[in-house]
Amino acid sequence: MEYVRLGSTGMKVSRVALGMMSYGDPEKRPWSLDLESSEPIVRRAVEAGVTFFDTADVYSWGASEEITGKLLGKLFAHRDDYVLATKVYSRMGDGPNEAGLSRKHIMASIDNSLRRLGTDYVDLYQVHRWDGETPVEETMEALHDLVKAGKVRYIGASSMYAWQFAKAQYTATLHGWTRYVTMQNHYNLVYREEEREMNPLCLDLGVGLLPWSPLARGLLTGSRSRSGSKTTRRAQTDEFAEKLYDESDFDVVDVVVKIAAEREVPPAQVALAWLLHQPAVTAPIFGATREAHVDDAVAAVSLSLSEGELGRLAEPYRPHAIKGH
Repeated sequence: MEYVRLGSTGMKVSRVALGMMSYGDPEKRPWSLDLESSEPIVRRAVEAGVTFFDTADVYSWGASEEITGKLLGKLFAHRDDYVLATKVYSRMGDGPNEAGLSRKHIMASIDNSLRRLGTDYVDLYQVHRWDGETPVEETMEALHDLVKAGKVRYIGASSMYAWQFAKAQYTATLHGWTRYVTMQNHYNLVYREEEREMNPLCLDLGVGLLPWSPLARGLLTGSRSRSGSKTTRRAQTDEFAEKLYDESDFDVVDVVVKIAAEREVPPAQVALAWLLHQPAVTAPIFGATREAHVDDAVAAVSLSLSEGELGRLAEPYRPHAIKGH
């Protein structure tokens, strides 16, 4: 495993991060794994050197955070041995203040997340989406206060337009508040619209990219076919994936599969390796419901692609409408 600085911070993380969305309540998400089923997979990641783990309060409505806290507390000797990230924004109840990025919701959410995670701080606290109803000053000051209170070490953002991210960073700078150090955006071989504005902005600002859905929710692994067949439980029940990807994306998948065959490795390794070659990418956040998924992600860290292979992988891409915000 390789370890790199998180963006331009002094904190180091593993080159890939394990996304914990797959671990939660099977009653709420059919493809989620419960605590017992999750443990061997997370253990495999820990043994392989993964130290960076990403979850969110909304994943299985709190159950993912609970499982994450229990497993990391069991598998690591000390809290400082791993880097823990979670998120705030999504609706967590029926009340009018139980969603968004108001001071009220942020302050309530961090305490609830810490309780579920069984820790007194998170290393990276991320806003899950942009909140157009709350003044950005209110959000950034509240996040700054969490850092000063010791509940949060660093803050990050996810999926928004570049102008929104720039506005938040400028606001924090103007007032002397804590700035975002990461951007968790929708970025993979079949969705590269972030290369237009967000990625160059983050590269210029020294902000680390933590791409979500680096394997396009399994599309780049072969879990779906042009004919419509779906080979995994996730592919069969993940309605969000149907909104993100379409028929044209299989042109890219075909090249991934071909290069993977030439290299005699699984397609997932090629797709993840491509991301790891891209500027500003700190650590793609991969999901795993089998131990082999962890092995592929770890192997991708040391898979070096040639300039020719990188060109072949990029060539079939066609522009997309903005998706994932």
